[in-house]
Amino acid sequence: MECNVKSNIETCTCTYEPCHRKGKCCECIAFHRASGELPGCLFPPSAERTYDRSIRRFIACHSR
Repeated sequence: MECNVKSNIETCTCTYEPCHRKGKCCECIAFHRASGELPGCLFPPSAERTYDRSIRRFIACHSR
């Protein structure tokens, strides 16, 4: 399976500009998973901009 970076980047909601994984969802998920985090695309925009990708933050955002 090939990564369709052009298509993925159009819907990527990550605001972290120096990120070299934008549009490379498999790399992004693996990176955040290894850090005990979730990718920014799973968070609402206001929470994503804080760069707090913790599972605790995810639960707080989605339990309201």
